[in-house]
Amino acid sequence: MIRPAIPEDAPFVAPLLVQAMKELARKFAGSENASDAIPIFEHFFKLSDNQYSFLNTLIYEDEKGIAGSITMYDGALLEKLRAPFLEFLSEKHGIEQFNIEPETEAGEFYLDTVSVNPDRQGKGIGQKLLMAACEHARMLGHKWAGLLVNPENPSARKLYERLGFQEYGIRTLGGSKYFHMRKALEN
Repeated sequence: MIRPAIPEDAPFVAPLLVQAMKELARKFAGSENASDAIPIFEHFFKLSDNQYSFLNTLIYEDEKGIAGSITMYDGALLEKLRAPFLEFLSEKHGIEQFNIEPETEAGEFYLDTVSVNPDRQGKGIGQKLLMAACEHARMLGHKWAGLLVNPENPSARKLYERLGFQEYGIRTLGGSKYFHMRKALEN
């Protein structure tokens, strides 16, 4: 079953966020170990006004527990939603301003992270989460859904293409290149 996230989901969703981000999570934590970022994401997930908030997340849960999550938001709100997170990182790393390139833009409902527990992958959970997120975006009146995919993850790209996403360009995020893909949302 897919449902809106609640703050109490933080211990289950934070590792999924880190799993989806990999290298970026290491940069955010200032560590070689991506799992060091889990407490950061648990903290921000429980809050209401940032890009990784429970308010921006759908959960896939069944009798075995939480198996996956998708975090999403209006691309026009990226700077506002990202500000608390970047301020925290700037303070954590002792730099004046922690900068990261914009990953989305106005006119796009952005699917920030989709992640499924490794032992539950290959069962259609990611596809269901993506479809639910696109339907959510459509119901909010958005015309486009967008996401980034790592060129080293061709299986994810194939899934996105099967669901109607097409390459829209290349974006740099945290120093790495990603395919920017978009899908038109029918009304």
